[in-house]
Amino acid sequence: MSTFQVSILAADNVLYEGPCESLIVPTLQGQYGILANHSNMISAVVPGELTYRIPDGQEQFAAVSAGLVKVENNDVLVLVDTAERPEEIDVNRAKRMADEAKEAILQKRSIREYHSAQATLAREINRLEVKRHYDDAKGRHM
Repeated sequence: MSTFQVSILAADNVLYEGPCESLIVPTLQGQYGILANHSNMISAVVPGELTYRIPDGQEQFAAVSAGLVKVENNDVLVLVDTAERPEEIDVNRAKRMADEAKEAILQKRSIREYHSAQATLAREINRLEVKRHYDDAKGRHM
């Protein structure tokens, strides 16, 4: 299978840089797939699950937050605020933060705090979903 170069960068870490066979990013229009020699484009990335396959055939998963993806001349750049591998996600912490965000939404202190709590809740739910999906897929391969 043909490959392309990909850089998946978060504000505080490099998730992956190297050759890639396929990439699926969450966008406003749904899951968007990218293969080698994809046409040039730029799109918004929304919180969700990012999936990529490296040349050894191994599929990798990550929980990502908002950002953008740019494809140009067989190079792909994914820039997001946060990106975590499923094995890095602390389920208990994510559940606790989701519960705190739900409580903050119920408090309705200010519009700003409400929107911040909504964003936190969405991020934690996404982290839990990616972790669950990864654990389910790992269980099927054992």
